[in-house]
Amino acid sequence: MNKITIIGSGSVGATIAYTLTVMGVASEIVMIDINNNKALGEALDIRQGTPFCSPCSVYAGSYADSKDSDIVIITSGVARKPGQSRLDLAQTNVNIIKSIIPNITRYAPDAIYLIVSNPVDILTYTFCKCSGLPQSRIIGSGTILDTARLRARLSEYFSINQLNVHAYVLGEHGDSSFVPWSLANISNIPVQDYHSSVEGSNMLVPPLDFAEVEKYVRKSGGRVIERKGATFYAVSVSVCHIVKCILTGIDTTMTVSTMLNGEYGIDDVCLSLVNIVGHKGAESKILLPLNDTERASLVKSAECLKEIIRQVEI
Repeated sequence: MNKITIIGSGSVGATIAYTLTVMGVASEIVMIDINNNKALGEALDIRQGTPFCSPCSVYAGSYADSKDSDIVIITSGVARKPGQSRLDLAQTNVNIIKSIIPNITRYAPDAIYLIVSNPVDILTYTFCKCSGLPQSRIIGSGTILDTARLRARLSEYFSINQLNVHAYVLGEHGDSSFVPWSLANISNIPVQDYHSSVEGSNMLVPPLDFAEVEKYVRKSGGRVIERKGATFYAVSVSVCHIVKCILTGIDTTMTVSTMLNGEYGIDDVCLSLVNIVGHKGAESKILLPLNDTERASLVKSAECLKEIIRQVEI
């Protein structure tokens, strides 16, 4: 029996609930939203399809209904409006998550918390500072989506199965993120050497433009929003992957946002490194052998986030 509470029934929250139901990893899903009618409608729509899925109880509820949840997923917040600064958005959503924390932790003090709302690193930091919960049980979705976008792009570029692509996006889920290219590989072959290593390949592949790929990853979300108004499929699948790994209890490595406590000389900020995630949350980090340039990029990303933290009221 696995119980999951989702706070926020917008496009992301509803898609996560739907995807979890189809995946069959939860037996009970509670949807909470300030607009209760929206939560009721989304829950009813999903619930009526459950005869074709694994048994799952999906319903709209209140904070009290989150009692005994194994995982709480937070997707609530406002989207950035035209002309609104990133800092203004940060303060607005920090205020929202601060109002949520005492209500949800009162009823689900032992849950693992997944923060999905943006700016995710700032909100994960806020949750760590204001909730009083162990840091290992507070996880931001971070760059798991950026990493998925990177692997999908490299998979398309080399016409190879995504499962054979091993590469990460680290740092902020935002403009200061970076790819440690020194560690990126396809089936243990460095990406820059992969094509020349394939015997008998007639595929013409131009040299990999690292800067173009990183730009593609950073701008992907904006491109989707420009074309369809919002992003929710890829982020929902990414979050459901985190959930599945937590519930199965098989430790899995992934790039998620957690509090740093001296790793790479960085502390008191949340950003994405490779974490080992399992049934107790994110209990360990893997310190990748970054080169000097990559370490500098990580420090820069941390400083960008700390600058925002200094300017918001937490």
